[in-house]
Amino acid sequence: MALAAIYSLFIINKSGGLIYYKDYGSAGRMDTNDSLRLASLWHSMHAISQQLSPTPGCTGIDLLQAHNFDLHCFQSLTGTKFFVVCETGAPNMEMLLKVIYELYTDFVLKNPFYEMEMPIRCELFDLNLAQVIQKDRVALLGR
Repeated sequence: MALAAIYSLFIINKSGGLIYYKDYGSAGRMDTNDSLRLASLWHSMHAISQQLSPTPGCTGIDLLQAHNFDLHCFQSLTGTKFFVVCETGAPNMEMLLKVIYELYTDFVLKNPFYEMEMPIRCELFDLNLAQVIQKDRVALLGR
């Protein structure tokens, strides 16, 4: 079992297309087709949950809890969704998703060579994301 609470990170554009996927040692690594299917499915479930909600102003599913994992989701104002699959009960995932969003805005959206809605291929984003995830792993050693 990996030291990190995070198993994988997905970033989905507003159309439901997977633009970033990173595996952090999840059991049974997913291939490309599986990650694309999961991103598309999550996008659809998130949209349906907004429509089914009995209360007005619902923004969709923020947390999906399963027996062996949790899925935390953050949706930006532009409709881009960030979600992590992590250990059950992993602390501070909402804060971590906001930090990842800040990295996205700083290193992806401000990159003049990045085309909106396209797959993310930004080295500075990858490097800074790796540092944030490593800090999360180190913090978990103290729990």
